[in-house]
Amino acid sequence: MDKFFLEVTSIASFTLRFFKEVFKPPYEFNELAKQAFMIGYKSFGLVAITGFIIGLVLTIQSRPTLAKFGAESLLAAMVAVSIVREIGPVITALIFAGKVGSGIGAELASMKVTEQIDAMQVSWTNPFKYLVVTRVVAATLMLPMLVLFSDAVGLLGAFVGVNLKGDVSSTLFFSYIFNSLEYKDLIPAIVKTFFFGFAIGLIGCYKGYYSDKGTEGVGKAANSAVVFASLAVFIIDMIAVQITSLLNY
Repeated sequence: MDKFFLEVTSIASFTLRFFKEVFKPPYEFNELAKQAFMIGYKSFGLVAITGFIIGLVLTIQSRPTLAKFGAESLLAAMVAVSIVREIGPVITALIFAGKVGSGIGAELASMKVTEQIDAMQVSWTNPFKYLVVTRVVAATLMLPMLVLFSDAVGLLGAFVGVNLKGDVSSTLFFSYIFNSLEYKDLIPAIVKTFFFGFAIGLIGCYKGYYSDKGTEGVGKAANSAVVFASLAVFIIDMIAVQITSLLNY
């Protein structure tokens, strides 16, 4: 129990240091742009494949159940709301945690093992701002874009799934989707992805920045970054759903 509270206190202190450093010049815009490319652009392929499969499988699995009640016409609307509200953001965030969270944790841990972070401090470079702030900000900004992209590809997969056992025009299908979606479906789903990205980036940096010495510490940092980042995604999502429910009422 003492170890748990010590870890929470350490993460809280790390978070406060991030907010202190993020607004303090100089700003590492070049490194931020590089990390945004590495974190965001290089994740598009994995996110696209995952989103397409989610939309396709969800449509195929939902059709028989709706057909029993004669509600096949609601298939497009149901899949769209499910993907945009919950499935798209959460699954994409978990994929993001697995790919980006582990990558950040392993990268910073290996830099600590090879004493590159110590070398940066000696050379009067602020390693926290250069390594941590840029990665956390990049993760916070890139995940919402990836989620929007994943939602779009997921709806395309749903369109393919609908047409496997039918013949629905794209105009009719997407008109059903846009008629069923409202701003209250999209806005909360996008807002919470900023918190997902922030938590994933922060936890990955924390685990790497304070990893144990030795090559074993690199593996532990990558593994614990994924586990804790995924847990953080579920906790934030649970809180976001409760807040959204209260606001809707």
